[in-house]
Amino acid sequence: MFSAAVLTRLEEDLGTRIVDHFDLIAGTSTGGIIALGLGLGLSPREILTFYTEHGPRIFRDRSRMRGIRHLMRAKYGSEPLAAALTEVFGDRTFGESTKRLVITSYNIAADDVYLFRTPHLPTLKRDWREKAVNVALATSAAPTYLPGMPLDGARLIDGGVWANNPTMVALTEAVGPLSVPHKSIRVFSLGTTMDVRSRHRRLDRGGLLPWASDAVEVLMRAQSESAAKQVKHFVGKSNVLRLNPTVPTGAVVLDKVNTETLYGLAGHVSRDASPTVHRMFCDHRAPVFVPYYPASEE
Repeated sequence: MFSAAVLTRLEEDLGTRIVDHFDLIAGTSTGGIIALGLGLGLSPREILTFYTEHGPRIFRDRSRMRGIRHLMRAKYGSEPLAAALTEVFGDRTFGESTKRLVITSYNIAADDVYLFRTPHLPTLKRDWREKAVNVALATSAAPTYLPGMPLDGARLIDGGVWANNPTMVALTEAVGPLSVPHKSIRVFSLGTTMDVRSRHRRLDRGGLLPWASDAVEVLMRAQSESAAKQVKHFVGKSNVLRLNPTVPTGAVVLDKVNTETLYGLAGHVSRDASPTVHRMFCDHRAPVFVPYYPASEE
């Protein structure tokens, strides 16, 4: 919700379609859903409406047994999210995106990373056929919160387990397969907020119990911060804009947020960032993306 709100306010301030200024969009989890929406022609305002209207329904489970059930299975079912995504994306395929997209997931069957890539290279012949809804479900299947997404023999979960911040994924795609000189790249990296943490001294002693509540969060934050710093190292700090403000501990939880608080924070962050976004990105007009399809299926 925060990320969609930032993009919404930037479009209002700058009087432009934000996607018109970018050649490649990468996303993980909720960022993957936003990337899909942008690629399929939704405005940031429409994506924000999706979150505000459907979020409470996706994470609605008032069962008294939910806490006990959560010990052995996902906290929520995937059906409400699938239904909400279908309302927005319909039967459209991933290949109908008007932008180059890279969406992350992880295949626990093969124990390997999994990337959905639009057909922006002639060698990419499979992902474009997949329904956009399925791609969204795969990238956002957060372990313990939502069940995994079975797809063509793969068992896919949230890409955040390896690319919580997908900026390096985007950079790798650009300088590798797409052969873009790294010196010509400018990056807009948009997070989902992070809270202020104070690590207890007990973690220094190690042990399963002391680390039980911190291990996953530390690993995901470390990966995100590492990616942010690596990108700045490769393309230069002046060519990277990273927006990911801190919030008080506990203010934002994956399945429970205060809409007014996040929208207000997005307004504050976008107001400060608007001149920088205009200076860094709005002078570039991305050429129309022409996908590669097999000749027999064009």
